[in-house]
Amino acid sequence: MVTIVPSATPPDPGGPRQAIAATIRRVVVLVAAVVVPVALALALLPFRSQAPAATVALGFAVLVSLLAAIGTRLSALIAAVSAALCYDIGFTQPYGSLVISHPQDIETTALLLVGGLIVGQLSARNRSHRTLAVQQREDLAHVQAIAELMAAGAGPDEVVEAVAGELLSLLGLRECRFDTSRPERPGPTIDRNGNVSWGRIWWGVDTLGLPGKEITIEVEHDVRRLGRFVLVAEAGTKVRRDQLLAAMTLADQAGAALGAGGVPVAIVRH
Repeated sequence: MVTIVPSATPPDPGGPRQAIAATIRRVVVLVAAVVVPVALALALLPFRSQAPAATVALGFAVLVSLLAAIGTRLSALIAAVSAALCYDIGFTQPYGSLVISHPQDIETTALLLVGGLIVGQLSARNRSHRTLAVQQREDLAHVQAIAELMAAGAGPDEVVEAVAGELLSLLGLRECRFDTSRPERPGPTIDRNGNVSWGRIWWGVDTLGLPGKEITIEVEHDVRRLGRFVLVAEAGTKVRRDQLLAAMTLADQAGAALGAGGVPVAIVRH
């Protein structure tokens, strides 16, 4: 029996500081979404009689675009509403009122609000795509690390141990072990399509996260069962389907190594 238990990793002192910094940043962005359009309105008020309304509206639109680029959907919504209100109260007649007397000003205010909302949604979507691209590169790095290890001629025990470590990191697990036995009773299983099934039930990973029970990834090679990785996660751990597909690829790499060199009894990673 081969058992590997790495030394515990000390808690990251930067974790709480990073969380506090992220919270402060979100608060600052939300406050800026309200305050900055007001500041721009106050700065433009002395030139209200000289500046065309379309130019003022364009200035607010550019400002909302900038705020949306550095904020969230919520901050973009707040910035768009704040800018539209500032334009309405400060630059449409009668001044100082939400009432708009000219139809053209109504149209401009509505376009300013709608345009800000659209820009906010597009900016948030672009940020999501960039974040997803980075996450997918990180997923691929786990698979690439095992491929390089196998290319260097590592033995099956070493490959399976490395795969257990990569699964631990990839899915944020508390424990990962390799076991040649079958589970005593049916439990959660990661399928080849990246879904999690529990008997006849499809587990909603997107909304529920990983289950708190032991999760199985079957390890096979040439249609021959060689064992399974048993994953232990905190209940509700959030993972993406891309990560589960990468986990299956890692299991296939372990299967290829084991098929060529024999099956270890057990490998455990915490």
